[in-house]
Amino acid sequence: MDYNLAKNYLDDEKVQWAPMRDGSGHGMAELGEIKKDMVVIGADTIGSSRAKFFADKFPERFIQVGVAEQNMIGIAAGLAYQGKVPYAVTYAPFLIGRPWEPIRTTIAYPRNHVVFVSSHAGLATGPDGPTHQMTEDISLTRCLPNFTVIAPCDTEQARKAVKAAYDIEGPVYIRNSREKTPVFTTEDTPFEIGKAQVLRKGTDVTVIGHGYMTYFLLQIAEDLKDTISIEVINMHTIKPLDGETLLESAKKTGKVFTAEDHNIVGGLGSAVAEFLSENHPVPLKMHGVMDQFTESGSVKDLWDKYKLDKKGTQEILLEFLNKNK
Repeated sequence: MDYNLAKNYLDDEKVQWAPMRDGSGHGMAELGEIKKDMVVIGADTIGSSRAKFFADKFPERFIQVGVAEQNMIGIAAGLAYQGKVPYAVTYAPFLIGRPWEPIRTTIAYPRNHVVFVSSHAGLATGPDGPTHQMTEDISLTRCLPNFTVIAPCDTEQARKAVKAAYDIEGPVYIRNSREKTPVFTTEDTPFEIGKAQVLRKGTDVTVIGHGYMTYFLLQIAEDLKDTISIEVINMHTIKPLDGETLLESAKKTGKVFTAEDHNIVGGLGSAVAEFLSENHPVPLKMHGVMDQFTESGSVKDLWDKYKLDKKGTQEILLEFLNKNK
């Protein structure tokens, strides 16, 4: 399938860089133009989370609850019961971590249609440190029945995701990072919730990512193309997992490597491992935050230290392939 990727998308110097949170903010404001039952709820962070884009256009459909995230969930549930479509927006640790029990009881259990849009997820939060570097949010949402979990690969896909989430039944979580990351998809790139994107065909190993890690995987595949044929999958929807695409690729390559800016416990790697263990066991390596709290620092320094940049990810991938020749 032709995914209409951006021109020169593999060149760090030529590709556009923009925060995913910008895309989700613009997407919500655009969606508000046509969906009059949409309400956005913010929790004191509307500028940095980009909920302000909606609030400025539709103040009568915006609610600011302040630093009261558990109350935000209760308000969202009440709005959903009354036929509105609430979008709850703030930093990932405060959106998913702090009010997890109310989310479970008032949103997931009754299958209320609430869309959770985070910013500041993963190590890409940088100097804000471990309290803000939410690397457990996929685990916390994926384990809840009725949830759809989406991790866009760039700002353009984030814009599409918040719009597509409007039509999904039940609760939806959309995960966005704070840092500027490469924009390698375009307005014309197709996007469908629940359908993985095979961005590059290969025969030797399947590499799967979400978020900005997908970009590094594409660069690695290009750098190693003369020696290794790498199939690159953007698994933007982590729940429900696209098992059909995963199975087809794993059967072809016989080896699977996952990469994510998230704890390896409960994230994409876990989802892939669970599926393949039951359907087609193959050698598998999960790369990500290695079940640890990290530290404060610049995003590039953190990517380097924890091997979540292109160089570190390629190193881990080659080690895995050397062990499974």
